[in-house]
Amino acid sequence: MDLGIKGKTALVCASSKGLGRACALSLAREGVHVTLLARGAEALEATAQAIRTETAATGAIITTVACDITTPEGRALALAACPAPDILVTNAGGPKPGDFREWTRDDWIAAVDANMLTPIELIKATVDGMIARGFGRIVNITSSAVRAPIDILGLSNGARSGLTGFVAGLARKTVAHNVTINNLLPGPFETDRLRSTASGAAKESGRTVDEVLADRRKLNPAGRFGDPAEFGDACAYLCSAQAGFITGQNLLMDGGAYPGTF
Repeated sequence: MDLGIKGKTALVCASSKGLGRACALSLAREGVHVTLLARGAEALEATAQAIRTETAATGAIITTVACDITTPEGRALALAACPAPDILVTNAGGPKPGDFREWTRDDWIAAVDANMLTPIELIKATVDGMIARGFGRIVNITSSAVRAPIDILGLSNGARSGLTGFVAGLARKTVAHNVTINNLLPGPFETDRLRSTASGAAKESGRTVDEVLADRRKLNPAGRFGDPAEFGDACAYLCSAQAGFITGQNLLMDGGAYPGTF
């Protein structure tokens, strides 16, 4: 299917690896000109070159900005490089897990800044331009924990749920202008973050990381973890010309792990 977005511009946050990278690659395959954002310049450039090589035939132009998107300075750099994106994919690393009794006010503020206020600031900076042009697609990468909260991820649960509530109201005001806002909720995907959380569980249980991951795969109804490419393609569809009637939605991608899916 031709998604009808060739030549559009996209700003994709935290896209040097993992799910952000997968989204950037899927958009570039459709001929979208993508600005990649991440803090690590070396990894960012390596990803950009890999995407350029893979999507050379599409005419996609890939640019990079090394910045911390959770800061005002980082957002200014990103928007200077791509001031009028047609597509915005917000993404930021999740806050640390743990026991809420150990979290300080600073921990909560950092989580809200990264996973709620940063996406809102980026939407605020770009949505009116999308409305004026008559096309816009905003996709927020949140978490399956929004639908099925995980006790040790309370910082993430709270911040991302706040973003979800905000989007629910705004998305119904922008859709008449062909500007949609949706959230993608990943469950367990084969990413560095998943391996990192498994490492902590392995240390506590005295098992290897691979043993922990094998057990977790078995627990998922799909019998596996998600492939980031699947996630990227779902993002690209939500950004497509054909997805103009989909807004304010939370697309859960977890292999059926959440029992309330249907």
